[in-house]
Amino acid sequence: MVGAAVGLVGCTAEPRYVGPSVTRIQVLKDRREMQLLHNTSLLRSYKFELGFDPIGHKQQEGDGRTPEGGYRIDRRNPNSRFHLSLGISYPDASDVAAARARGVDPGGDIFIHGTPEKWIGKPDWTWGCIAVKNEEMDEIYAMVETGTLIYIYA
Repeated sequence: MVGAAVGLVGCTAEPRYVGPSVTRIQVLKDRREMQLLHNTSLLRSYKFELGFDPIGHKQQEGDGRTPEGGYRIDRRNPNSRFHLSLGISYPDASDVAAARARGVDPGGDIFIHGTPEKWIGKPDWTWGCIAVKNEEMDEIYAMVETGTLIYIYA
């Protein structure tokens, strides 16, 4: 892994990252591994929990699945109920069209986020999000910018 520093800078409570930019996030659902990459170099990797029904692509609201495919980080929430969170641009146009064809709501509000104390150590408890440890979310939040590509693989 490439060395980099994550820490508090100045009077802000929000962590800052000093190092190569994260150009891509890879989420390997079957391995429960998320990788932050700068081009082809691995910067960091994290273990995580998924939705309560983790097999397959998200089909509709409430199915407990995490989407698969290419998306972007489209928002940041420093006031999340789940410590900190980064929004994933699900659903995209094809997700919406597929859900409409089935007559269902595609769902939304899929995030990478921290883990509340009551869920620590519990397997696959989210509604389709990617949950990491809060300390790890501090790093991820500092390292990943809005617009970063995220690829989620089965």
